[in-house]
Amino acid sequence: MKPARIPLKATAPRHWAEMPWGEYYREALEQQLKPWLAKLYGFHLLKIGNLSAEINTDACAISHQVNVSLDGNPVQVKADPLYLPFAEKSVDACLLAHTLPWCSDPHRLLREADRVLIDDGWLILTAFNPISLMGLRKMVPVLRNRMPYNSRMFSLVRQLDWLALLNFEVLHQGRFQVLPWTKQGGRLLSMHLPALGCLQVIVARKRTVPLTLNPMRQSKAKTQLRPAVGATRQYRKPQD
Repeated sequence: MKPARIPLKATAPRHWAEMPWGEYYREALEQQLKPWLAKLYGFHLLKIGNLSAEINTDACAISHQVNVSLDGNPVQVKADPLYLPFAEKSVDACLLAHTLPWCSDPHRLLREADRVLIDDGWLILTAFNPISLMGLRKMVPVLRNRMPYNSRMFSLVRQLDWLALLNFEVLHQGRFQVLPWTKQGGRLLSMHLPALGCLQVIVARKRTVPLTLNPMRQSKAKTQLRPAVGATRQYRKPQD
């Protein structure tokens, strides 16, 4: 397995339209995210990265939505996503739409998102699926340096492991758009063979307690009471 942290060699696209069939990807993602965006609530939504800024989030009830990126348009806060200029636990939801594929240090990016999220805050991740037709095209040497094949394609299992280490509870995971060059993405194929979809999405929430209790640690945390002198388990009726 290749290391997650590498020197950044490829430049992230500023718009979905810069990629072949990029508008199809954006529309497919918006369709998949729409029911989940309707469940978000709070005061602040961070859309991290150029591609996140172009995702239509009108279905989200959070009114204050901020686009964060080093460049691009529209951007309200110009900053490096690896060094978010926000206080800890100040954001209700973070959207990283295909931000990980062009990130040099995805672990740090997820830690930054975890830092700024409030307890029980929402995190939405989208990326390319390496086990897909797009993943096969990435293996062609001629296409390897072209967009979007110059991006990094992390498997769904690997991303779930990263979220588990940060104590996120995954509420939804899915893959779709089997045929990247069609607008519908091959509806029948996406229905029967979703594992081959070139796009993948994860919806998770930040939890403040371990999702799996450690019985040994729990037993050590209990305070042991010393037995009182003369105390028994039976009730003794006082004598007259």
